[in-house]
Amino acid sequence: MKKILVVCGNGLGSSMIVEMNVKAILKKLGKEADVSHTDLATAKSEQADVFLGSEDIVNSLEDGKKNVIKLKNLMDKGELRDAIEQNI
Repeated sequence: MKKILVVCGNGLGSSMIVEMNVKAILKKLGKEADVSHTDLATAKSEQADVFLGSEDIVNSLEDGKKNVIKLKNLMDKGELRDAIEQNI
């Protein structure tokens, strides 16, 4: 099962909301994944198949090895759904 890590600056508000949205979208698509959220500092040392967050935050996670999905608008469910469909 793929692991999706939703990342935001503090790992509290926005990443928790996006985590819930990701889970709802995966359910509608009939896909399964282990989804959790965290802050940027912790994400740098975490292992995941996909790191997802706003482009200004997750840019610093790119190291050539991580699959980083950059969103322009975290609260845009259409953009989120498209990103999930293309990467999961």
